[in-house]
Amino acid sequence: MYIQMIKPYFKSQVYLIVLFLLAGNLKAVGQNNNLISPEVESARTDAYEMQLENYLRHYLVVEYEARAEKAWNRDYSSPDALERSVTPNRRRWEEVLSPPVLTKSGPLERKPYALGEIQAEWIELPLGMLAAEAVLAFPAGASEQKQVPIIIVQHGIASTPETPFTPGAYHEYAKGLLKAGFAVLVPMNLKSVERRNNVERYARLAGTSLPGIELVRLQHLLDIVLADPRVDGKKVGMWGVSLGGMATMFWMPLEPRIKAGVVSAWFNKRRNKMAVPDERYSSFSPREEHAFFNGWLTEFSDYDLVSLIAPRPLMIQHGKKDNIAHWPQVVEEFDKSKIHYQKLKISESIELIMHEGGHEAIVDEGVRFMTNWLIGSDREN
Repeated sequence: MYIQMIKPYFKSQVYLIVLFLLAGNLKAVGQNNNLISPEVESARTDAYEMQLENYLRHYLVVEYEARAEKAWNRDYSSPDALERSVTPNRRRWEEVLSPPVLTKSGPLERKPYALGEIQAEWIELPLGMLAAEAVLAFPAGASEQKQVPIIIVQHGIASTPETPFTPGAYHEYAKGLLKAGFAVLVPMNLKSVERRNNVERYARLAGTSLPGIELVRLQHLLDIVLADPRVDGKKVGMWGVSLGGMATMFWMPLEPRIKAGVVSAWFNKRRNKMAVPDERYSSFSPREEHAFFNGWLTEFSDYDLVSLIAPRPLMIQHGKKDNIAHWPQVVEEFDKSKIHYQKLKISESIELIMHEGGHEAIVDEGVRFMTNWLIGSDREN
């Protein structure tokens, strides 16, 4: 990785040499007609771009550890003490997402929505000019007398609320949760790279972010859904795949009603993913500009962000064939994340499922984890 990081520095030096060799030509051109040749201008601008890139990459990657050490002042004497000690960081994380104020402007609308054999509902809540929409489904037998826990099932960027009910990379994990006795709330978030790029540009101009907007939409839905007499409002989990994994990581620090989380196909060595190109994994840049948020890497690499989720149970799922990350780096980032739980003496509350597959959800492990922490059957056996 270090070789990859220093390559730009050598490239910058090449540009400086080019500038030196062309300096005489630049002087002559300037004396004759106050113009600059395209070759000189290009070399000069390339060199400046590389200076800027090296400066910012050094800040984001090389200086991260020292900067983050000063930004965090964690107290591991108890779970409550940890939560109090990271309150300033939580506020700064909220500034990164900058969720807007949205107000309910009408009643929740419900429509029957069949998904194969699953009898679900499509729900829609007006929020002024916006609306929060989702699929809501209950397991058989759910009632006021037999309340059930609920899982927020969040689809990724290439998917829809129907995807977690279908075969493929999601392996019908919403069905798996229903079969295990969970209700599922599947919010509709904006699909496709191009659409998210487009909207994120406007969001930045407005001082917010698309994940911040979608968080508030979810929170308004939770206000109503958790009041449903069939739902045990104290037992709420979230399980997201791909960009839904991002939502799980991003939203749990700001939504305390979510008591347990599963992150599939997202967790990463974040500084490398965002700022260090490497042939061993894919990069968001330059195509997916929607994934870059103001201030994210000031102090919120994935293992630091996990300390805003602790002490709540968290499972990370990653496939060795998933090119979003180089899997040994995921292990390294997870080991740092686990320290927060180890220091609280609750290391059993965080798990890494490193599997041999790709960009996908691992249903049995995720259902087991949610069952253990929200229903408790594993701990009773």
